[in-house]
Amino acid sequence: MKRVAGVLFDKDGVLVDFHATWGPATARTIHHLATDEEQARALAVAIDFDLENARFLPRSPFIAGTAADTIRCWSPILGSRNPLNEATFWSGITDRITVEGAACVAAPPEVPVALNALRAMGLPLGIATNDQEASARKQMDRLDLTALFETISGSDSGHGPKPGPGMILAFADHLDAEPGRIVMVGDSTHDLHAARNAGAIGVAIGTGPATLESLAAHADHCIETMADLPGLVAALQKKP
Repeated sequence: MKRVAGVLFDKDGVLVDFHATWGPATARTIHHLATDEEQARALAVAIDFDLENARFLPRSPFIAGTAADTIRCWSPILGSRNPLNEATFWSGITDRITVEGAACVAAPPEVPVALNALRAMGLPLGIATNDQEASARKQMDRLDLTALFETISGSDSGHGPKPGPGMILAFADHLDAEPGRIVMVGDSTHDLHAARNAGAIGVAIGTGPATLESLAAHADHCIETMADLPGLVAALQKKP
């Protein structure tokens, strides 16, 4: 029996170029929501976002967090413009983030090459992201990558967000495989802690906001880019 039963990916910073996608998408979202420049600056500061350069600062909660984390940061600034239907108001903001994320999505050229190489090895693939599931699906549709994945799970898919193990365990269950045979590829400690919490194989990748050096202690293996992943998985398959 081969050691690896399937490969699971975080989305942002792994399949999607984080800064090229979410920098402009977040700037567009902020300008859409803000009533003036002062409020736009306040929204940016609340999530550690450099609005002028459309780039996230290293400690931004947006990087590894969920849409709910961003909403919590913005809530004191925006309040509710429609107190009779507050849920709809905040849902609309989440939808706006999703729309802008799909409009701006970009992926490194090695991503589809690596995904297709893994599929050629007979491996099922999945996504486990702290983004919303609908956002992940829209972005993969825009990149024409959706058909490569058996499952796409977000923080709202019913398995809980990372660093909890739920999405990884659900993928293993979907494949009827032991979690220890699942490779989880991620660019944050949330991803790698989720892998350890699930008993999966954690692979750190150096294409996201965090440095590979800062992730190495939390990972079973490290790769620079997605181009390195097929070779690593092939080597893992040869191990007992």
